[in-house]
Amino acid sequence: MSQPATTAARALVSKNLPKATRQQCLRFFSTASRNATTKRPTAAPCPSKPRQPLTQQRRTFKTVEEAKSRYRSGPFSLKAGLLFVATGAGLMYYFEHEKERMQRKRIADATKGVGKPKVGGPFELIDQNGNKVTQEDLKGRYSLVYFGFTHCPDICPEELDKMARMFDLVEEKRPGVLAPVFVTCDPARDGPEELKEYLNEFHPKFIGLTGTYDQIKAMCKAYRVYFSTPTNVAPGQDYLVDHSIYFYLMDPDGDFVEALGRQHSPEQAAKIIVDHMKEWQKPIRTA
Repeated sequence: MSQPATTAARALVSKNLPKATRQQCLRFFSTASRNATTKRPTAAPCPSKPRQPLTQQRRTFKTVEEAKSRYRSGPFSLKAGLLFVATGAGLMYYFEHEKERMQRKRIADATKGVGKPKVGGPFELIDQNGNKVTQEDLKGRYSLVYFGFTHCPDICPEELDKMARMFDLVEEKRPGVLAPVFVTCDPARDGPEELKEYLNEFHPKFIGLTGTYDQIKAMCKAYRVYFSTPTNVAPGQDYLVDHSIYFYLMDPDGDFVEALGRQHSPEQAAKIIVDHMKEWQKPIRTA
């Protein structure tokens, strides 16, 4: 109760109340007045760390352009973006490489027979130097086998030019690992001397093979190669031999790996050959 209100109450009590009652009321107002003037103890303020000014809490920038650049980039930076792109490109390359590897493995596994290869097999022929050559002579390294004939007007020359380019590209990566083999489908006209003269026009490392008609027929059958010689041909008469147009890639064990056709460029075919070589786990001999 405030001091003016206490004084007014005392005057009213002294004027209207009996003496005994007036003394009790006056004592009450006296006690209330003393209590009102007494200050209540207040709790000591809790200690707290001084707050830094707002300007010190925020990051300061040297220039306005730096602040704008930070605002535009947000939480991402150029370095983080480049790292993200590089990681994505690396993952894409890995998965594409793994996909190609699994595709090559699938093709190689699918072409192997049980106990006997589906393509390829034993043969015994002679080369352009008159030396006997069998399938065992080609084992130990990869071989690229093509079937044709020396009197072919256009297809065989084009394919042998392509074969020479493929061979040179592979030689740059894996020298001496690939044997380029040309097998004639026309043994009646393609003897060792004819093969030697013909193949020297394309590449000096080509291996030419010929033999009797039955030997050639047996090898073509083993390699699933189609060829057809016209019948009733008069002596000295020119003729064409129809045949398959494929390059047969054989591994060092003599097993068929993959057929490369006209849809493959020399660069594409060479890459396929080198990729197969990289996955070969056994030793490979060189020429």
